[in-house]
Amino acid sequence: MNITVYLGANPGSDPALRDAVRRLGTWIGDSGHALVYGGSKSGLMGELAESVLQAGGEVTGVEPRFFVDAGYVYDAITRLIVTEDMARRKAKMIELGDAFIAFPGGTGTLEEIAEVMSKVSLGHLDTPCILYNLNGYYDALKAQLARMIELGLSTPEKQEGIRFADSLDEIRAILEKGRGEAEP
Repeated sequence: MNITVYLGANPGSDPALRDAVRRLGTWIGDSGHALVYGGSKSGLMGELAESVLQAGGEVTGVEPRFFVDAGYVYDAITRLIVTEDMARRKAKMIELGDAFIAFPGGTGTLEEIAEVMSKVSLGHLDTPCILYNLNGYYDALKAQLARMIELGLSTPEKQEGIRFADSLDEIRAILEKGRGEAEP
């Protein structure tokens, strides 16, 4: 399974982020899955890619030309796809993904997972869309989605494929259920 992970190129100030992203990457590599991500060597993105590679997994980076030109690319990854702009990068990452995870990140992470959430709610994607709610990071977004339903601006059915996971174990259970392997 190609798991597309959205996350920041900054390291963040909480050491739990680095530890959790490395555990996620190690699991992706150990489990025989492949990582699709933004292609950067910086911050949490670099930690994730490095941990997948160290666990023997494959890593595909999708990087827009201006980031390549700026020297952000992680040269050790398995495959690099260079796009002309961010819109094509997002489209390619969605095209390659069999499942999508938003790790805690910044506005770019939020923008990228929002597009996946929209496609899932419209029925244009039938794949797991998981927000890794590490230490409550996405609690406010979870509350906002509930508020949309409360006000009749969305429905539980439209949000059915959008899942929140508080741990790597919950992520694994969601993905295994999606493949018919286990119940969470």
